[in-house]
Amino acid sequence: MGKPTGFIDYTRHELPLRSVAKRLQDWEEIKPPTLSHQDSIKEQAARCMDCSVPFCHSGIMLGRALVGCPLHNLMPEFNDLIYNNLDEWAYARLSKTNNFPEFTSHVCPAPCEGACTAGLVTTPVTIKNIEQYVIEKAFADKLVQPQIIHERSGKKVAIIGSGPAGLACADELNKQGHLVTVFERADRAGGLLMYGIPNMKLSKKIVNRRLKLMSKSGIDFVLNTEIGITMSSETLLEEYDAVVCATGSTVPRDLPIAGRELEGIHFAKDYLAAATKAYLDKAPESASISAKDKHVVVIGGGDTGTDCVATALRQGAAGIVQIEIMPCLPQQRTGSNPWPEFPRVFKTDYGQEEALAVYHKDPRRYCLMSQAFEGKDGKVNKLKVCQVKWCGSGASMHPVPIKGSEEELDAQLVLLAMGFVGTEQKLCEEFALTTTAQNNIAASETDFATNIPKVFAAGDARRGQSLVVWAISEGRRCAAAVHKFLTK
Repeated sequence: MGKPTGFIDYTRHELPLRSVAKRLQDWEEIKPPTLSHQDSIKEQAARCMDCSVPFCHSGIMLGRALVGCPLHNLMPEFNDLIYNNLDEWAYARLSKTNNFPEFTSHVCPAPCEGACTAGLVTTPVTIKNIEQYVIEKAFADKLVQPQIIHERSGKKVAIIGSGPAGLACADELNKQGHLVTVFERADRAGGLLMYGIPNMKLSKKIVNRRLKLMSKSGIDFVLNTEIGITMSSETLLEEYDAVVCATGSTVPRDLPIAGRELEGIHFAKDYLAAATKAYLDKAPESASISAKDKHVVVIGGGDTGTDCVATALRQGAAGIVQIEIMPCLPQQRTGSNPWPEFPRVFKTDYGQEEALAVYHKDPRRYCLMSQAFEGKDGKVNKLKVCQVKWCGSGASMHPVPIKGSEEELDAQLVLLAMGFVGTEQKLCEEFALTTTAQNNIAASETDFATNIPKVFAAGDARRGQSLVVWAISEGRRCAAAVHKFLTK
């Protein structure tokens, strides 16, 4: 700990995003470069307390609540190193636990900050900003280099899926000297990091920078290849000593109400992927699904819904409403959500901030239930909704429609952002993998082994929809299990 009174002497100061007016004119990163805020970052690092038992890097579950970082990043240690101008050592400490700090510092909701002890008496340390500074300074100082492996084991590992779990698993196995090939069905590697998160939230330059490093380190990426279609599972099992399924939880939750067959109703993941592909192909206006001049309804109040709002704004939507069946979260922690649990509190994210600036009102509405889609000439133009009240308690909580609260929302484009319900089953059928009741691949949490010899599973494909930081953690631990299997 560099400054014992830092959390008293300095207030929390998050680095400001680019102005709404400027960022709505393009698709570029909304975050500013951290290297131009070095003094502020070091001051914020000084706020890290000598709290004796830091929960920020615990990464444990208290019941169903996450506490701290699943990667067990050593925040107090790299904060102290940054405060003492030991940036290179801070990078060394951070990279011991996190393969991709540039990803997590952009898209992780920061359970570490929710568990920060300083947050008990004042406000938590700005860990995400500091983490971003550590990795960007390391890149600027050319500390992040390809890891050239001089001795190979001769063992070959195939990883299906190039999202955060697959990439972390590949990175770790490559360091162990194994020959790693990553198979990706899309035309670009990165999984949800590439096509599931908009460029303004996670620049694809950042993703490609890491992918190039991994390629130079000896990892082979095979694109436009879907196992079970362009390559059989038999071929994979014959040619490789181990196979890791890291395909994510990619089956979106549907909304089976009247009118669902109408044109103009899309899953959020397809919408975001189309927008990102159009941007990367240098023609953002040519996206196959566009909100231009349309009234947009986003169904779902999570991060994906926020990304849809921000994307629709940049495409020139005529209006946007984001609806959520659940009540609005409280402004502060409640008694049922104590520290150090991840705080379930109301926040205004970048997409809502932008919508406020454009439409002069928050696009979000709560406790609204979708009842039916209506259309004209086969295309959706209305969404019938009603208000609900929540009755019961605990697992028996359920929404009850309020009579007389029905209304219609203009909707020429509807985006379903209601989460995911498991991994795609065709890969499971291809390998004859056992699945869980939640439609995930059944695999042990200790050795990540499936019911098929030498086939493993990790990330959202195994645990269900979760955070990027969990995916990286699963990929790392799965790699350790695969290495043990290959060397036993």
